[in-house]
Amino acid sequence: MKTKLSLLFVFSTALFCQAQRTLIHCGSLIDGKNKEQQQQVTIVVEGNKITSVDKGLTKPTKDDKLIDLSKKTVMPGLIDMHVHLESETSKDALVKRFTQNEADVAFQSTVYAKKTLMAGFTTVRDCGGTGVNISLRNAINQGIVTGPRVLTAGKSIASTGGHADPTNGSRKDLMGDPGPREGVINSPEDARKAVRQRYKDGSDFIKITATGGVLSVAKDGSGPQFTQEEVNAIIETAKDYGMITAAHAHGAEGMKRAVLAGITTIEHGTLMNDEVMDLMKQKGTYHVPTIIAGRSAAEYAKIPGYYHPLVVPKALEIGSKIQDNFGKAYKRGVKIAFGTDAGVFPHGDNAKEFGYMVEAGMPAIEALLCAMQVNANIIGWGDKVGSLEKGKLADIVAVDEDPTKNISTMTKVTFVMKDGVVYKNE
Repeated sequence: MKTKLSLLFVFSTALFCQAQRTLIHCGSLIDGKNKEQQQQVTIVVEGNKITSVDKGLTKPTKDDKLIDLSKKTVMPGLIDMHVHLESETSKDALVKRFTQNEADVAFQSTVYAKKTLMAGFTTVRDCGGTGVNISLRNAINQGIVTGPRVLTAGKSIASTGGHADPTNGSRKDLMGDPGPREGVINSPEDARKAVRQRYKDGSDFIKITATGGVLSVAKDGSGPQFTQEEVNAIIETAKDYGMITAAHAHGAEGMKRAVLAGITTIEHGTLMNDEVMDLMKQKGTYHVPTIIAGRSAAEYAKIPGYYHPLVVPKALEIGSKIQDNFGKAYKRGVKIAFGTDAGVFPHGDNAKEFGYMVEAGMPAIEALLCAMQVNANIIGWGDKVGSLEKGKLADIVAVDEDPTKNISTMTKVTFVMKDGVVYKNE
């Protein structure tokens, strides 16, 4: 009798679970792949997946849950290819490097992760931190922390004194001599070891600082910081381990070396020239512009004492050039991905990037698609996220207006579902 009751319970539960559907009525739908919008569509969600996308507003049964977004524009969860979830811009950012413990960084990262998800970004690529970002990813995956799906580089790879050398700006007695374990290399052999260490640490992809940077406490903001042999070794090893690669790069020569080596994406691309653009087209390299980061850094640099004195002239010179060069790269036919460098500006403001892309000459629908299926394909998750179609994960967001007519509506996401769970519904 006990066995029969148990079987009956399991059978009844299975029927009950099978009957649970969520119907999402969409006024207008951007599917993540096509430029044309669909009107009056129903998305059917069961568990954490989309089971169908149907024309018309399907009438729910008594067992269905209905979410009425019939007056909104619905689209896939957005993907940001460049964030830094461990930190956020502040006037005392340099001091925090010496006063915050790893636990402090971890706790604040959970706040930034939630802000990012609530802004409609259900998947992000964390482009480097101390390694806390790996633990943050794991905590989100385990349901301990609320946040977007995260792919992380762990610690970025730099050369000694390069943009991601963690001891830049320190007293000499604190500098030490960081090596591949800390993400600092000075030879092809070091390069291979650093990549393998990132793999061992649990990183999802490899991020390098191919040139100087704006916010590092170092004089140079654009010169190349790896030899061609070093970059080749990094990317060859990353490919051996099945990892895509990203290169922070402002100056043209550092970009050129990274593209020649086979880098997947160029981040920022501030001083990209025609030669590099044509080489990127030839190699199929993507440009992740991060316009909002450049503009924000240039504005913060005007506030007395906000940045270290070495940072100010770089921020004023380089930050203001990203948008114009993005426009040139787009018009020349370089492949474009969506990324923001969130953390250089406040987390949650990521969607402002869409407006800057449109200002520079990219049609709104193209800018949006960059943050959808385009990005999903780059990270190798094109079969899971990036579009609204049967079998994909139920990552769904909505805004009140048509973003192709008013792109600023993207900064006011009113509905967020990730993995079939509703996190926001205004």
